[in-house]
Amino acid sequence: MFDRLLRDLAQALDGTRIPYMVIGGQAVLAYGEYRFTRDIDITLGVDTDQLPAVLSMVKQVGLSPLVEPETFVPDHLILPCIENESGIRVDLIFSFSGFERAAIARGIDVLGVVVCYASPEDLIIQKIVAGRPQDVLDVENVLLKNPDVDADSVLHWLEQMEAAVEAPLVETFRKLYEETRP
Repeated sequence: MFDRLLRDLAQALDGTRIPYMVIGGQAVLAYGEYRFTRDIDITLGVDTDQLPAVLSMVKQVGLSPLVEPETFVPDHLILPCIENESGIRVDLIFSFSGFERAAIARGIDVLGVVVCYASPEDLIIQKIVAGRPQDVLDVENVLLKNPDVDADSVLHWLEQMEAAVEAPLVETFRKLYEETRP
């Protein structure tokens, strides 16, 4: 079900020329270790002024918004939806930061499925910033399964973000990176 929905979303987003990347649990599945996830998280490389185009794509794929989009999205920068056929939740996250634009541009196809996923490095960055216990575990698994990640690139972005989020992002990554090296 997830693979079909991911392909449908990718085709619809490509057709509307909305840049995107798959993040969250689905990306962890691609780079890390199996873990249960009930949803699909997609970062869109557009601002909320593109909401009409996103809503058109949502309808095309068979999703239904779980909120009133015109009032919710501008304040929260997310459009939670559900696929009518499967009941799978899809969160569409509006983002236009420099990091997100660069991460989307670096996005890659995974496992022969033409779907743009966050790179392992960008997934690690997002998970370190989120900082929940499951995110830290996800980073460990991604680092263990992908020993050739570009640590310098990860550190570059985390250093830029650290002051804004007021959290020890660099220290957290360095510790996890060292713990996962042979």
